[in-house]
Amino acid sequence: MFCLAFYGPLCRLGRTRCSGCFCSTANVSAVQNKTQPNIRIWTHVQLTIFLLAISLVLTLALGGAFYLIISLDLPAIGSLKHYQPSTASIIYDSAKQPITYVSRENRTLVPLAAMPELLPQAFVAAEDSRFYQHSGVDAWSIIRALLHNIRAGERGQGGSTITQQVARALLLTPEKTYTRKIKEAILAYRIDSALNKEEIIHIYLNQIYLGSSAYGVEAAAQIYFDKRVQDLNLAEMALLAGLPQAPSRYSPFRNFKLAKNRQLYVLNRMAEEGYITADDAQKAYEKTLLWNPDKEGPIENNYFIEHVKAYVQSKYGNEALLTGGLRIYTTLDQNLQKAANMAIKRGTAKWAIRQSKNANTLPQAALISMEVKTGYVRAMVGGTDFGKSQFNRATQARRQPGSAFKPFIYAAGLEKGMTPATMLVDEPIQFRGATAMQYWEPKNYNNKFEGPTSFRNALVHSRNIPTIKILQQVGVERTIDLAKRMGITSPLGKNLSLALGTSDVSSLELTRAYATFANSGQMPQALFIVKITDSAGKVLEEQRPAFSEALDPRVAYQMTRLLEGVITDGTARGISSFGAPAAGKTGTTDQNVDAWFVGFTPELTTCVWIGHDQNTSLGTSETGGLAAAPIWLDFMNQAKTVYPATGNFAVPPGIVMLLMDTSGKRGTKVGGGVSLEAFREDIPPWPLEQPRSEDP
Repeated sequence: MFCLAFYGPLCRLGRTRCSGCFCSTANVSAVQNKTQPNIRIWTHVQLTIFLLAISLVLTLALGGAFYLIISLDLPAIGSLKHYQPSTASIIYDSAKQPITYVSRENRTLVPLAAMPELLPQAFVAAEDSRFYQHSGVDAWSIIRALLHNIRAGERGQGGSTITQQVARALLLTPEKTYTRKIKEAILAYRIDSALNKEEIIHIYLNQIYLGSSAYGVEAAAQIYFDKRVQDLNLAEMALLAGLPQAPSRYSPFRNFKLAKNRQLYVLNRMAEEGYITADDAQKAYEKTLLWNPDKEGPIENNYFIEHVKAYVQSKYGNEALLTGGLRIYTTLDQNLQKAANMAIKRGTAKWAIRQSKNANTLPQAALISMEVKTGYVRAMVGGTDFGKSQFNRATQARRQPGSAFKPFIYAAGLEKGMTPATMLVDEPIQFRGATAMQYWEPKNYNNKFEGPTSFRNALVHSRNIPTIKILQQVGVERTIDLAKRMGITSPLGKNLSLALGTSDVSSLELTRAYATFANSGQMPQALFIVKITDSAGKVLEEQRPAFSEALDPRVAYQMTRLLEGVITDGTARGISSFGAPAAGKTGTTDQNVDAWFVGFTPELTTCVWIGHDQNTSLGTSETGGLAAAPIWLDFMNQAKTVYPATGNFAVPPGIVMLLMDTSGKRGTKVGGGVSLEAFREDIPPWPLEQPRSEDP
């Protein structure tokens, strides 16, 4: 027994012969035959366990190494604790109503507490019913998705939880690879450990893309239903909750039937999860959905908006505008803007009828309207179709103003001592050119001459020759200086052709300058923005009305009286039906290439231009009085709802009103060529004749 116990293994292998005991070869062979099968089984089990152990160690080592490698470039999740996504900047109108949202991603951050309770429940039911139970990753969802993908032969379902979607949206790229899914799962677990469920769902509902350029539920509510998120009903919430899977496919703007099917799925899931009853689900499904009526319509404010955006970008940078959540309060009056667009549309359509043209050959047009007492730009149209041309003809285009420039020359004449009764001679005139063979022989629009005419009559009827003579007497430099004081910043030609409006200016410049007449000689700074704040409400800048003294108030009033005559008796008498105090001047360039009317009331100054970008003619008889002034009248008639135009122009101290006729003599009764004119007390009409007696 001792030998077998001590040498047993060797004996059983037949490699040792025992001696000094009772072991024999026969006995050894018997024992060996009996135990050999058991030895083989035991050896195989040991080997299997050993291999499994090695495999487990290698798997854990490789898995750990893979985890470390994957984790090396994973983003940190600490920033999610203080979630602050890029938010849209909002541009407001003068009534502090949002006009538009400007952003790289159209998103408005809204706290979870401000959302209806059913809203997060709808998304949870549709996207991740076990959201409140799992730890960021739902194994059952992954297995279910994997089996589906194997059957489908492609990666169709992802099985992503809400937390995984947050990780993908904020921290990863949207590529569909298994490596990214592993990263997504790791990050989801970390997020779930770092944040509570309310914080995660808050991030998700503000971050998720819901189609039609809407990021987050607030932007989606406004785009689809023109509502704030807190005002959504169950039917609307269910429709939004059905969008994340395929925002474009399920968009109600694209396929209403698919959107309704998806909505029904969400409602049924909410009922299954106990958030609502089956009856609630059915009623919500049957409820009529009202879409945002302006979603597919044209935006009326594009030229104004682009002007404001350009200013903000130049001062604060593009990133601040697109992601900083700025609040930009503007001077735009939405009612006046709509009126401006309609007036331009109708005016160009009437041109097409007069010229027997079709809609494809319409000219361009611009309109800008400024509040006299503040400089606030209340409406601006920079062209007939922003979609076809974003060039702003109200601010960027510089065109010859024609006779619309004449008021600056007449104002310079009044400054120098002329009066409305000063007599001028309208006659043929010739100027030498650079050589003896060259000369300039200006003419009037109708190629006729009136002979002796009053200062007033020359402006009211837009006579070129008297205007040139005033410019000669006043001096080109002095006239340019006055124009600059009044807001003309474009370079002006230093020659007598300036009297005919041959130097290019912008509509904005003319508007500001004419507003100076209306504002007793105080030139207003044109303002498009009132205030800009950051997303927290901190004021970054305020733009208050600012003025500079450009004209003697008496001269400004004299010009206003003269320009009133343009509408009542002169080149703009076609709009004399306005029925309220108004003054202005027409302008037409050679060959009727440009047509202008700049007019003002005590409240508003409005400039209208119409013409072709290619500098081609508008057609026969298309003057400022025919092509532009009616657009001004159309707009201003609509503007009366905001600015009733009931007041008169204020008469400054130092003004004397006298009856004068067209020959520069005193009159006794208005009518028959006699009008009430404004004179400065220190510069009466000279010679100061007594009123002429009436004819018997």
